[in-house]
Amino acid sequence: MSLKNNSSSDFILLGLLMNNQATGIVFTVIFAIFVVAIAANVVMIFLIQVDSRLHTPMYFLLSQLSIMDTIFICTTVPKLLVDMVSKEKTISFVACGIQIFLYLIMMGSELLLLGLMAYDRYVAVCNPLRYPVLMNRKVCVLLATGAWIVGFLDGFLLTPITMTFPFCGSRSINHFFCEIPALLRLSCSDTSLYETLMYICCVFMLLIPISIISTSYSLILLTVHRMRSAEGRKKAFTTCSSHLTVVSIFFGASFYNYVLPQSFHTPEKDKIVSAFYTIVTPMLNPLIYSLRNKDVLGAFKRLFARCSSTQKVATSGA
Repeated sequence: MSLKNNSSSDFILLGLLMNNQATGIVFTVIFAIFVVAIAANVVMIFLIQVDSRLHTPMYFLLSQLSIMDTIFICTTVPKLLVDMVSKEKTISFVACGIQIFLYLIMMGSELLLLGLMAYDRYVAVCNPLRYPVLMNRKVCVLLATGAWIVGFLDGFLLTPITMTFPFCGSRSINHFFCEIPALLRLSCSDTSLYETLMYICCVFMLLIPISIISTSYSLILLTVHRMRSAEGRKKAFTTCSSHLTVVSIFFGASFYNYVLPQSFHTPEKDKIVSAFYTIVTPMLNPLIYSLRNKDVLGAFKRLFARCSSTQKVATSGA
């Protein structure tokens, strides 16, 4: 079957829930998460941009993470919310391909970026005197650009191959968005070779950042262990704990989805895990970094105080 013939047919997304009784509650929860995620990430990006005290390598990389999370959640949730209140749950062939392309880019980019953020923490803790040189503006831009390029390569490589498989018979995807494993189940051709290659690619995409993270934090732990100052140890742990929390959540979900054998998978489990890393994680990331970070909270308070004083001046002037 040709690409042209495939593109004339829509897919049907069966959604997150098979039982429609709880749709109203789930819709409200997902909508609230979506609003909080967008607001938190946009505020984080804005604060890092306008507050000069946050113009550091760590916060530059964090702003890139917030951009990725914003695009990530916008790739799946709006369509999911529309489908939950609509009788028509179809998605066009082109829209399905775009959804796959975007989530592959965001996932690949975010995986590598989290690894680069661990390297940033390693340099800050283990080589503080050389930190301004090793993590200057140019290096930060190159690292972030590299993360985006890897994500784009992942999307450009896997999306066209996935969408050129022939899909026959039922076009109902047992998922709430076009995720590759769920889509391949509809193919009437042998996809085993492609699934094996995709598995190798995903393992490779996970191993690189995991290697960077494990090496960086092993060296950080050694350095912290040698510190005589209790305050220095506390500062180092505070700096790294937020990042480790984010890494554990995102990599745990990614490992389940793309590394564990198929015997561990069911459509229901896959949807729950996918919902966690595409919906919940983009909300948790900015909250974890902001609520546990004095610099971000301080920047927010300064911005709020600035806005309040401006409003008072405007009111008194009127």
